[in-house]
Amino acid sequence: MADTTRMSVAEIEEFAAGMLQAAGTSPDNAAPLAKAIAAAEREGIASHGLMYLPIYMEHVKCGKVSGTAVPGVTHPKPGTILVDAGTGFAHPAIAIGFAALVPAAQACGIAVLAVSNSYNCGVLGYHTEALAAEGLLGIGFTNSPASIAPAGGAKPVIGTNPMSVAAPDGAGGAALLIDQSASVVAKSEVMKRAREGEPIPLGWALDADGNPTEDADAALKGSMAPAAGYKGVGWGLLTELLAAVATGATLGIDASPFSGTKGGPPRTGQMFIAIDVATTSGGAFAERLSALTAAIGAQEGVRLPGAKRAAARARADAEGVAVPTAILDKARALLA
Repeated sequence: MADTTRMSVAEIEEFAAGMLQAAGTSPDNAAPLAKAIAAAEREGIASHGLMYLPIYMEHVKCGKVSGTAVPGVTHPKPGTILVDAGTGFAHPAIAIGFAALVPAAQACGIAVLAVSNSYNCGVLGYHTEALAAEGLLGIGFTNSPASIAPAGGAKPVIGTNPMSVAAPDGAGGAALLIDQSASVVAKSEVMKRAREGEPIPLGWALDADGNPTEDADAALKGSMAPAAGYKGVGWGLLTELLAAVATGATLGIDASPFSGTKGGPPRTGQMFIAIDVATTSGGAFAERLSALTAAIGAQEGVRLPGAKRAAARARADAEGVAVPTAILDKARALLA
């Protein structure tokens, strides 16, 4: 078994921030990204935690992402906020956008944030949950480099294109958190298997000829399998429409990969919709949501979306997180 080092969530955040800054990221940009990395580790989503840190550092060093970008914010209409990430990290751009999105949604009842010229936003549910913490229903979309072929085809045209919905619990958290990609699994899971030399289950991806494969490397040269067949392709297209077409960001077919140094900045996009559901429901949102979640949770063997993350958080807070030392060493080596 690989050697591990047990770290607290605060230690993970501190380590990530230090590495990002050493690689050329400004403190203002490193802080929100490091916080999100630590949150991913806390929730047991290792594929978006420290495992991604060396990639972030490498991309800052090669210029694929600007570590010193200053996002530009405009507010053209009362319920519309636009942020140009300036080829920088998505996390500081989203954080700055949320500072305007939240009060706009509270004032208008609904508001939208469009982020363009951006980068990988990590765990999308991390961002929608921040809106739920403000008492808003948070809906998020992000596009990514093309990796899913249309139904019946073999050439990727859209990315795994996640969507997320977070419903407020009225106590600064999310009572329900849905976070899923348009593919059977996130592409990062296949990348993880490829790095570790492990096979993938049949049904996860297709090779370059459009055939099912268990070879992770062949899958990365082919396409990800859409969830629920053509329906998953439809959901991915919806996300592409909102996160790229409607924000003015780069389409997945033109975006450079989120891994490796090939290509320039991906310039992808994100869109977030925040709804004041206390107003739209006439004050009945909490009661209705409670009835819905109770009906789901009452069934044996059923888990509410987001419950697994909550359990992982409790474990991490009590025991820390076991981090592979190889990942820490890889990040340090990039500075040598």
